[in-house]
Amino acid sequence: MQGNRVNLRELVLETLLAITRDQEYSHIAIRNTLEKYQYLEKQERSFIKRECQGTLEHMIWIDYVIDQFSKVKVNKMKPHIRCILRSSVYELKYMDAVPACATCNEAVKLAQKKGFHSLKGFVNGVLRNISRNLDQVSLPDPCKDYLNYLSVKYSMPEWILELWTETYSMEEIEQFLKAFLAKSPVSIRVNDQKTTREALKQELKAQGLKAWEEEELPGALYLEEYDFLGKIEAFREGKFYVQDVSSMQAGVWAVPKPGDFVLDVCAAPGGKSIHAAETLLKAEQELQASGQGVKTPGIVEARDLTEYKVSLIKENIMRCGLPNIRAVQADARILDHSLTEKADIVLADLPCSGLGVLGRKPDIKYKMTAESCQELCMLQRQILHTVQQYVKPGGILLYSTCTINPAENQENTAWFLQRHPAFQLERQEQILPGKGKNDGFFLAKMRKESKSEIIY
Repeated sequence: MQGNRVNLRELVLETLLAITRDQEYSHIAIRNTLEKYQYLEKQERSFIKRECQGTLEHMIWIDYVIDQFSKVKVNKMKPHIRCILRSSVYELKYMDAVPACATCNEAVKLAQKKGFHSLKGFVNGVLRNISRNLDQVSLPDPCKDYLNYLSVKYSMPEWILELWTETYSMEEIEQFLKAFLAKSPVSIRVNDQKTTREALKQELKAQGLKAWEEEELPGALYLEEYDFLGKIEAFREGKFYVQDVSSMQAGVWAVPKPGDFVLDVCAAPGGKSIHAAETLLKAEQELQASGQGVKTPGIVEARDLTEYKVSLIKENIMRCGLPNIRAVQADARILDHSLTEKADIVLADLPCSGLGVLGRKPDIKYKMTAESCQELCMLQRQILHTVQQYVKPGGILLYSTCTINPAENQENTAWFLQRHPAFQLERQEQILPGKGKNDGFFLAKMRKESKSEIIY
């Protein structure tokens, strides 16, 4: 496929290089490409997104195939050639509308365009050989090594599978793997300060978009068949916020009351903070409507580490038009004495391994390691120890992650409760990845009942 003004496969190549060579996050790299080339037709933009996302999702299987037909193994190839072959194999396997000859020819042209004239024969030979024999490629023998079989079939690093076997059955693990590769709609949360779910659903449908309700969450919709989010008028007007339904549970669990001070310590891009602000504002409006006043209006403070992350929060606050939320740059590891025992609710959605969101961010499974998981566990403990000091007696600490690694979730919660006896666990839940519906997510709601000496 060729665009009128740009070579689509070249854009795919540059995006994949940014992710696999330059270590950019996939969702950011793909979004940046699509935003830069907004003028392309919807079909062309869909091609770019699908080929980038699909190549990353299936990369272990793709490399397994290439290594069977290439004398030079994938990990020894030049980055440009490696990415060209990977995306081309994805095309051959998963994009039936693209003729195999076109895939091979365009790959050769792209290799030459990028200065690899001497390797055009290599690229051509490998791809044509794969094209002729792709249906005969077999997976590793599951009877000899079942984890290796799963790793190749679902493109999941074996160390992650080994980690999961400590907690989950093989049947559960395979369900995760299927869920991560399933096509999923985008879930959105309605801003009830600006519209209703039914009104928004009808508005989106009137624009030719497919929108339907999430049954268990009154403020949630699923959205499909849109091109570019920024083109949707309702999004620009702040009538909805893109957020996974699992992540929405944090706002449901928090339940801020009129006058509450809610502190979100790792807030970017701001979804949970904005949800809390909407809930808080609605509660205060209902109280005023009943004839009762609010002495001091509540406020949500959304914090994060870098200026860039805070700018994302501010952008979303402005778009959603909420008056009761502010964004502040701060390091969650460092105690802010001015906030000691000031917060009614502390939201601690902390940096984690991200093993629950591999369906949306497939590059994580290639960048994360067992060692970095352990480092994140220690970081989470450091932050939890710091931010618990902001919670008032009687207040709530809501700890959450987007992973399904027990060491970062249940084990960290148990560690925290043992060392901070002033807190009692009210509720915790591990949400597992659901096929085509939700991410993996963990929440633990802990209430500070009384002052107590911290045990070290």
